[in-house]
This record gives sequence, C-alpha cells and structure tokens, in this order.
Amino acid sequence: MGKRAGLLLTFSLIFALFISACSGGGGSGAATGINDGAGEQSGQQNQGQKGQGGAAETVELRLGYYSSAQTDTKMQELIGKFQEKHPNIKIKTESSPYNQFFQKLDTQIAAESAPDVWLSDGVFVPKYAERGVLKDLTELIERDLGKDEYYGLDFNKDANSKYWGVPQGIQIAVLYYNKDMFDEAGVAYPTEDWSWDDLKAAAEKLTKDSAGAYAADAAFDKNKISQYGLTFFSITEGWMTVLKSYGGGVLDETLTKSIIGTPENKQAMEWIVDGMQRELFTAPSDLKSFQSNMAPFPSQAAAMRIGIYARTIDANNAGLNYDVTLLPKGPDGKRFSPVIANSWVINKKAEGAKGDAAWEWVKYWATEDEVQNEWASLGEAVPVKKSVANSERFLSGKPDNKQAFLDSFEFAGTLDVNAVWSEWVGKFGDSVNRAFEGEIGVDEALSQADKDVQQVLDEFYKN
Repeated sequence: MGKRAGLLLTFSLIFALFISACSGGGGSGAATGINDGAGEQSGQQNQGQKGQGGAAETVELRLGYYSSAQTDTKMQELIGKFQEKHPNIKIKTESSPYNQFFQKLDTQIAAESAPDVWLSDGVFVPKYAERGVLKDLTELIERDLGKDEYYGLDFNKDANSKYWGVPQGIQIAVLYYNKDMFDEAGVAYPTEDWSWDDLKAAAEKLTKDSAGAYAADAAFDKNKISQYGLTFFSITEGWMTVLKSYGGGVLDETLTKSIIGTPENKQAMEWIVDGMQRELFTAPSDLKSFQSNMAPFPSQAAAMRIGIYARTIDANNAGLNYDVTLLPKGPDGKRFSPVIANSWVINKKAEGAKGDAAWEWVKYWATEDEVQNEWASLGEAVPVKKSVANSERFLSGKPDNKQAFLDSFEFAGTLDVNAVWSEWVGKFGDSVNRAFEGEIGVDEALSQADKDVQQVLDEFYKN
C-alpha cells in the first residue's frame, strides 16, 4: 500500500458538522437488503452463469449510500423500479447514517471490501479517486451521456480531464432571506446587484438586541443579541464564498499549493471579522447556543444566510416567509457560489458483468426523467438533468425564486476539493476561527493557516 493510501486511511470525519452540511444528510438507517433471502441466494448461485434459454446472467450488485429519514424510503422505491427494469441485476443495499456510512466505507476500502457502487459526498470523490479506488468513467460518460444535458459533471473531472463520478444531486448555494424580518425593519429585499458591502449595510439594520434596538441604533447592546443579520457557517455556507468572490481562495489551480497569504484573502477576512466583532454575523461561539449550526435561519434568529439547496427543507418545514437570490458580488464584481456534486462512483474492482451492472445503475439515475423527478420531489437537491431542473415541476413551489439556484451555475465552483480536503479544511478553520473570535489578528491567522495548510499538502503530494 502506498504512502498516500496509508495517510488517507488515517482520515477521520472530525469535521462532520460542516461536511454533513454539504449533503443535507442525517437521519437513521442501517445496512439493509432489498431482496429477501431467497432472492439474494439465487443471485449468488447464478452470478456469472447464463440462465435457461440464454437469458442474461444474474448479477448481485452491492450498492452503498448514506441514509436519512427524509430520503431512505424514496431510495428504496427507486431501487425497486430499477430491478423491475433490470431483472437480472439483484441489488443488495448497504446504508447507514452519514457519519457512520463514511467511517465504515474507509474501513471497507482498507480491507478491499467496499461496495460495487456507492453514493459519495462530492467533497470525497477526489479522495477516493487519488487513492486509486474508483473506476475511470470517462469513456462511459462520453458514450452514454450527453454532457451538455447535465449539471455538475465537470465537478468530478480531474486535472487530466478524467471523470470519476456522475452527480446524484447538486448542492449549490444562494442567499436566503426572511421577508418578514426585512419588512419589520423596513429594509428592501436583496437584489442580484448586491455587493457584500450592501449585505453588511442591510445586516446592520436587521441585527437586533433583546430590547428591540437594531445595530444601527445608538442604544444597541451587542452583548444581548436576539436576531442576527446573517448566519455564517464554516466553509460551504460561510468563508469560502466570500474569499472566492473577493478574488482569493485557499488552493491554486493544481490544488497542491496554498494561496492563503494574498491581499484578496486579507480583505475578505477583514470584512468577515468586522461583521462578527460587531455581532452582525454569527461567530463560531454564537452558534453554540443553537440546537445545530444550521438552526439560526429556520428558527428566525437570523435574517439572512448563505445556504445550499437542501436548506429549503428546513425553511419550508418552519413555514418561513422567505425567498432566495444570487449571492453578492465581490469588490471587482466577481461572484462565487460553492457547489457540491454528491455523486455515484464505481469501485475499480467491479469488473465484467458487475461493472456493467454498476454503470446501468448510474445511467438509470442520470438519464431517467422519472428518477430525477421522483428524487427532486423530496426537495433534497437540484436535479442533475437540466431538462428536469428547468421544468415547471421543479421550479414551482417555495422558494419563489428557485431559478436563482440554476442561474448560480454560471459562477459556481468546488470547495478546492482534493485528496486531503478534510485535513486542510480543519487546519484552515483552526486559525481563522481564532480571528473570528477576536483572539488573534487577520494577518496572524492567515500566516498560520498558510503554513499549516501547505504542510498538509506537502505531506501528501511530495511523498
């Protein structure tokens, strides 16, 4: 086993809070089998053999996915429909809640016993690809999928233009805002022309203390906040959007070099820190008083949030009077919307009939309008197929401006994901969170983060 693989085997999901935010996952579930015992036994006996009359061989396909109360029933329904269309493919499912699933998957990969096909959080696809675990899907995609017909395919493409996954659903971020809070404060709703400074100016008029005074009032007490202007949460729904729209970021185009120590990043960080120190935005310590880091907006403790598509579920369930719009522009007019393409990937060890069966599952999910529409009905993700995402069926309902999610693909990008994404995100967060809390200055935070992140990159890519 190579040193890179060994290093990656030591990964733990210590950043589960913000990583699970990428997926909208959670809930409960355990490893389950779709088939009854007789069906599984039959699949094992007939695998690799031709049935009577030259029928297609029966293949047992191990399919893994992270489950939740929100999505598990629908997933099982779609698996059942797939098996009706492909009676020779017998699916055995392996599912569990998000964190458990990926912890178990790392163990399975180490033991070379991972599922034949599994649902990967988009931030982990490079991790598996660079470990040599995944099947290169480039030729299959070029043969069977019209690349212009889908959102997110290129987010699974590496520097050598190889594709390692096919999106199952897309998470892309926009600006959420509570209309009632804006109306109460007499503040005009956000527009697509907003800059980050426009957002901060609005946040000052929307942040309120327990006595009802707004941050713009002389009597405002920032030690007794009852309502924040903006809730700000980690990488996906927090700092990466601001850094990128200011012209900065964390890694260069090769994803092996830190670019943290740039003037653009300093300017972006100063903008964030100022908002947190004035209590216009939630700082990491502020979030500890909530049930979860995602709770301030649906609980009406924040007027705005940077949020992925899955956040519409909580907002709708809470009955909020809200809408969404494009994320603000940076100083030079640049926008950036973080995107996570949660994707189906195929085990490199799935060869022959098993590999063909795995691709049939992936192709079924991507090409069948029924599948795309059924999954979209959960409100869990933006559909992968453009024709479905742009349909009235998807665009109707709350929020009114769902088109903003689709328009955001024009300036969308990944979270600088690479094989050691979890590690460098943790190191970066350790430093910038101290700046957010006022413990150290921006210069010191960026300098330390630059050093720590580059060390993580060098330990993997230079060995």
